[in-house]
Amino acid sequence: MTKPLIVVNFKTYATASGPTAETLAVAMERHADGPARMVAVVSAFDLAMVRKAAPSLEVWAQHLDPVGQGSFTGWLEPKTAIHHGAQGTIINHAEHKVEMDHVKRLMDQLPDGFPMCGCAADLDEAKSLAMMGPTFIAVEPPELIGGDTSVTTADPSIVSDTVAVVKATNPKVRVLCGAGVKNGRDVAKAIELGAEGVLLASGVTKSTDVEAVLSDLVSLLD
Repeated sequence: MTKPLIVVNFKTYATASGPTAETLAVAMERHADGPARMVAVVSAFDLAMVRKAAPSLEVWAQHLDPVGQGSFTGWLEPKTAIHHGAQGTIINHAEHKVEMDHVKRLMDQLPDGFPMCGCAADLDEAKSLAMMGPTFIAVEPPELIGGDTSVTTADPSIVSDTVAVVKATNPKVRVLCGAGVKNGRDVAKAIELGAEGVLLASGVTKSTDVEAVLSDLVSLLD
């Protein structure tokens, strides 16, 4: 059976950037052989450093652009990101929205088997992404991101309805859920609702006891 995912978005928090990104990644690496597939989503600046510090941890980029190597100042070019250690990417996060054409062109440019997780704010966006067939879709209601209440508690139907829509559109796409996820109960509820993992940030990155939080996140998984 495929392990559920615990995807931690480091964003640009001071507690998860530069040297602190290394520390957090090493902590996650210690849990990488457990009941969940651990993924760190890091700043492009930190890709190489994090991969070196935690070589057995799966590391994704926070964003990539569908551009080649050339005259593209300021864009995040995929081949270079992969060279620096990116093993996957998220795209269309609520804090970095893009057009659906951006997602499609990026998919066409990425190597076969390179994981991409498209973030969706609602059912319509989830369906649009599912039609393109990314590896994962993460549903994250923007109003709950960074809050104290998990989407699994605030409105469980958001998760179950997204799973139904995505699987009906493309059964190969795996569904994650995020926004407010903080603990093992939230993870277990997400799985119960049909998701195959979670995408979270502040619940880990702002914790004063990262080891305890990571242990708790997987505590109810088989």
